[in-house]
Amino acid sequence: MDNLNIQSIASLYKTFEPAQAKRIIQRLEIHYTPIHASWLNMAKIEIRILSRQCLAQSLASFEEMHRQVNAWTLNRNTVCSTVHWRFSSDDARCKLRKLYPVIF
Repeated sequence: MDNLNIQSIASLYKTFEPAQAKRIIQRLEIHYTPIHASWLNMAKIEIRILSRQCLAQSLASFEEMHRQVNAWTLNRNTVCSTVHWRFSSDDARCKLRKLYPVIF
């Protein structure tokens, strides 16, 4: 679970009746992800790359945009593009030290 305020136990109580929210919560095991290592960051990076490489140009119609995005996606998948994290475990232990236990 990303560390967003909308992704919390409280949001279930806002969405569902209390009894149903409690039943759902009892079935969950929540694991928060570090802010710098979440799937959401990967999605944001891909969208930023898509915007720069494909959508920055003027597109005449929705259909043209759809074709361009499909071609961009096919190319990106064909060359097996990946996200290269620069935030290392050592960086995480330093910056997020309150999340890591102290081992003596």
